[in-house]
Amino acid sequence: MDLVAIVVLAYGLYYRRHHRRDLLFAYIALNVGIFAVVSLLLVQRVDIAVGFGLFGVLSIIRLRSSEITQQEIAYYFIALVLGLVNGIASAWPLTALALNGVLLAVMYVADHPTLLGRTRHQLVTLDVVHADPDLLRVDLENRLRARVLHCVVTQVDYVRDVTVVDVRYVVPAARAGVR
Repeated sequence: MDLVAIVVLAYGLYYRRHHRRDLLFAYIALNVGIFAVVSLLLVQRVDIAVGFGLFGVLSIIRLRSSEITQQEIAYYFIALVLGLVNGIASAWPLTALALNGVLLAVMYVADHPTLLGRTRHQLVTLDVVHADPDLLRVDLENRLRARVLHCVVTQVDYVRDVTVVDVRYVVPAARAGVR
């Protein structure tokens, strides 16, 4: 049941939407490893807190060792939870099946492209420094061909005449399919 759940999450949802092969492998490896360790901990009657502590440490190390988005962290977390749920609830297969269904359905809906598919986030480097925030917004909207929702200047270099801006924007409906 765990293998089916992680394949649906990793291949069916994540990879088809985000196309990062490296994280696909990480999600599956993490899930299968957690499932195996939790199953072993339950059979050996080792204190479950030891296992959860181990997973916490591994998660922190993994999340800090590679640059991944908040969206990818959510998939990472669900892969971890699926392994825990299926390992712990193996004595109650219907409960595990129901929890798998709920977790996968939530991820399917929450990350569905039609839900927030037109909203984008991008770090933009401009070859100009704008002193006026309104001119910055107009420049960004012209360059991105989209309506800027929010922008924050993260870096200004007056020597090279460069501005780095963190931008949240909405693309027009006609361009929404292009990502």
